[in-house]
Amino acid sequence: MGKIIAIANQKGGVGKTTTSVNLAASLGVLEKKVLLIDADPQANATSGLGIDVDSVEIGTYQLLEHTASVNDCIVNSNSPNVDIIPSHIDLVAIEIELVDKDEREYMLKKAIEDLKASYDYILIDCAPSLGLLTLNALTASDAVIIPIQCEYFALEGLGKLLNTIKSVQKIHNQNLDIEGMLLTMYDSRLRLSNQVVEEVQKHFNDMVFDTIIQRNVRLGEAPSFGESIINYDVGSKGAANYLSLAKEIITKNEM
Repeated sequence: MGKIIAIANQKGGVGKTTTSVNLAASLGVLEKKVLLIDADPQANATSGLGIDVDSVEIGTYQLLEHTASVNDCIVNSNSPNVDIIPSHIDLVAIEIELVDKDEREYMLKKAIEDLKASYDYILIDCAPSLGLLTLNALTASDAVIIPIQCEYFALEGLGKLLNTIKSVQKIHNQNLDIEGMLLTMYDSRLRLSNQVVEEVQKHFNDMVFDTIIQRNVRLGEAPSFGESIINYDVGSKGAANYLSLAKEIITKNEM
């Protein structure tokens, strides 16, 4: 049985999509069968795996609308063992369209529940908000990864996200776990980066991944070529970090 993991933080620019794409590619290289669901209207995870966003006709929007079957939405990516359900800017409309639907928080859960048998990991790249799209992702997931940028405002808003997770656990999905908090964009030369790491590790202890994602130029370049860091530069520090994270997740889930 596969595991569904949402990658969520309502704060933008913390490394959600970078993590979704590169964790999926790293798990794929480690011979796990992975599905990445792009649940962000910006569709950066879609383009980051080499798919032309303008050519997307069936994807997350149709999946949530239940106008297409889940198998029709799945596309092969350019990373080994990684499939994707792509996104498109039309996903912006879904929050308005779902508002008056019954069980609107369960649309994604219903659409993908039969997929668990086909994949080892299903990752959901969430939008930078706590709206209906993110709520659907958290309701459908077994666990959530929270990327935290090693910068001053990183901890701001974290309380709000943890409260949202608590209320999802209470109302919609009592089995939702926190897979871990992932420190991203770390620069060892900056005192501030080190302070954020200390602070997060002190407050959240075992909830924080051992792997820390360091600032890396190659990580920033890879998406403009429509490639994961594994395809773009497997010898880079960014690739080593994400492979280490993938191994940590596999070890944790196989124990």
